[in-house]
Amino acid sequence: MNIVTDAQVVKVLQQVNSWWRNPTEIESRAKPQKRVAYYEANKVIEHESIRRFVVLSGARRVGKTTILYQMIDKLLGDGVNPKNILYVSFDNPIIKLVNVDDVLGVYETLYPLEGKRYLFFDEIQYTKDWELWMKIIYDTRDDVCLTATGSASPVLEKSASDSGAGRWNVLKVPTMSFYEYCELLSVPERPIVPDSLRITGLSSLPKGELADLMNIFTPLQQHFNRYMMVGGFPELALADDDSYAQRMLREDVVDKVIKRDVMSLFNIRNPLSMEKLFLYLCMHSSCIFNKQTTASALENIGVSTIEDYIRFLEMSNLIYISHPVSVGSKSGLKGKPKIYIADAAIRNAVLMIDDVLSDNTEMGIVAETVVYKHIVSYYQNTATANVGYYRKARDNQKEVDVVVELPKEKILCEVKYRNNSVVPKTDAIVTLSRDDNTNVSHSFVVTKSLTDYGVSEHNTKIPILHIPLLPFVYILGRGEAIAGGGKTR
Repeated sequence: MNIVTDAQVVKVLQQVNSWWRNPTEIESRAKPQKRVAYYEANKVIEHESIRRFVVLSGARRVGKTTILYQMIDKLLGDGVNPKNILYVSFDNPIIKLVNVDDVLGVYETLYPLEGKRYLFFDEIQYTKDWELWMKIIYDTRDDVCLTATGSASPVLEKSASDSGAGRWNVLKVPTMSFYEYCELLSVPERPIVPDSLRITGLSSLPKGELADLMNIFTPLQQHFNRYMMVGGFPELALADDDSYAQRMLREDVVDKVIKRDVMSLFNIRNPLSMEKLFLYLCMHSSCIFNKQTTASALENIGVSTIEDYIRFLEMSNLIYISHPVSVGSKSGLKGKPKIYIADAAIRNAVLMIDDVLSDNTEMGIVAETVVYKHIVSYYQNTATANVGYYRKARDNQKEVDVVVELPKEKILCEVKYRNNSVVPKTDAIVTLSRDDNTNVSHSFVVTKSLTDYGVSEHNTKIPILHIPLLPFVYILGRGEAIAGGGKTR
């Protein structure tokens, strides 16, 4: 190391690994509420017969670092020697000037201990050849257990499929679901529902049971309204000043990602163009995306540049891309995707909309974004699931907002976040639910009012269930938590 000395690295490591001096120091960093990804990561790390490293991938401020601290806290509670646990942030200005081997060399010279070592590498993408070092560590060090985080998911995933094949798993960490939001804030009105309850089982409930179920969600309405404003970023959800939280979201999550992360990771020469595109996407969130139309609207940005920037924004976990899918023999619109901002609160913050809740048009976009995010999060660890949308090729008014495509079935979800959620018999969700050849197993119309629920009167092969947005996403989030081992109530 020429620029940085061993002594400087030692100083940084001692500062960030405060449990080396006092194990109780970790308690202030390891928050009590745990994300689903925490349980999933521990399952991988603790597996008795299959050895894997873990890489946690997600946007800034979703809680990846907190998950690392919680895993460290668990290890200390299990009696692991504190000095056998190393945490390193490769976003640190000193650590950025060295590589993984240098850091490990300094650490193991400082503490030449025996026994298993637990390494926690934060923002791993900032160190050169990180995937090569992880491969070398995996292949040569049976005494090492490693968990890393990163903010550029497809970059991490590509490396996982190349160097990391059979060596580490990439786990997505999305923004919090509404269920996780309620758990984080210990909302006292949280309903108690059966662990077996799933969205796909609601249409078979007797009318009385469905009515009772919907009624228990009424006390959560004010909390849900705030969730749609401040979103699923843990630190911002805990803030007591929502206006300040939105400002922090705009500066921390958006500005830093676009002006620093994306520029450094993808060599963007004109961050202003990227900002203009992201603003355009916020204004047209949940709409069909046409790169030629976008290039014309943004004037000086070419189509190929638009394509690159869209890919970079997806890699940075700022947007979701929903691709069209066919349902049965009903061919869908080819090629053009829909783009969603990764969390509705990001869009609120960027556009600086003061009162989203009173604007019906804005709330329709927010509602569809919330639905899409929850469905993607629920199915993200199902390798065979594909989440997209359907739009009839010859009649572009026939659309289903979200389609979950599974090997032997398809689940349809149409968002009608308005006072009147009546669905005409000519709508796509009705015709597809009536067709024997579509393999549709469940159909949902997501509504606005907590009193707007029940099976549609349309004569369809598959019942179409109207269900309010609040219980729909709460039950989805809770189901995700149960599947991951993280249900607490």
